[in-house]
Amino acid sequence: MNANRSMLRLLINGKSAQSPPLREAVEAVRKQGVRLEVQVTWEAGDAAMLTEQAGEAGASRLIVAGGDGTVNEAVNGLMRLPREARPALGILPMGTANDLATGLGIPEELKAALSLALTASPRAVDVLRVGDHHFLNMLSAGFGAEITASTPKSLKRLLGGGAYSLMGALKAWRFHACPARLEWPGGEGRRELFLLAIGNGAQAGGGQQLSPMARLDDGLLEVLAVRQFSSLAGMRQMLGELRRLPASGEFVEYWQTDQIRVTADKPLPLTLDGEPHRLDHLDVELAPGAIDLLAPNDCPLLEHAAPAP
Repeated sequence: MNANRSMLRLLINGKSAQSPPLREAVEAVRKQGVRLEVQVTWEAGDAAMLTEQAGEAGASRLIVAGGDGTVNEAVNGLMRLPREARPALGILPMGTANDLATGLGIPEELKAALSLALTASPRAVDVLRVGDHHFLNMLSAGFGAEITASTPKSLKRLLGGGAYSLMGALKAWRFHACPARLEWPGGEGRRELFLLAIGNGAQAGGGQQLSPMARLDDGLLEVLAVRQFSSLAGMRQMLGELRRLPASGEFVEYWQTDQIRVTADKPLPLTLDGEPHRLDHLDVELAPGAIDLLAPNDCPLLEHAAPAP
């Protein structure tokens, strides 16, 4: 394995490769003398493969330009590497929702985001795992996952994160509950689930705050379970309880744990950091401090404030 740990790589989702603001940001840092290698994805799976190759080549920082799905692929590529070979992960938000980057407080302006990724001190953060899949931000199952998976890409591009809210309004009254059994250290029970969110980060679905107590480095995952409602009054009460998180209510439960098992009566529609899956059995586990993240000093998703530069 290459021992050169000064290599900097920028991994760009192919859909964003021709972005003028991105090109300007890269040219600006190169004029400052930064040696930044650039690679572009072509198809699904490329981001994970190129991430793994970057670690094997000795890269110290891997900066991903793309949305939550591209970042998720990169995280899975990192987790294929030994811990000491994983480059620190930076993010340039260039997707539709950018839930993880927004939660981290990464600037939307690409020059500022790239500067942050090049200068921030790496911070060790936890990674969640379901089977062979790893994720950094959020697993959502049930209603929220159905919306994310079914929102047309053209509508996402047209409306941005608002596309999810529109699809949600159209589907709310046609959604059927997902019966499942939940088991975690210190508790268990059966739920008729409208929504299940298991978070390391705080938001999903284009800005929906689902786990307000989330921290990426606290060794805990957040669980939000929303029971099915059967009337307009029930929906209004559920929405009111969501606004009072992290308090629990009649329809909304919220708690923290370090692992959870979900056994559903039928395959659940779910997303891992925006990537769709369908499973009837989930064992969600946490790998503490598994990767290094490049985030602002005052990042709201980190438990301990980073030292001032």
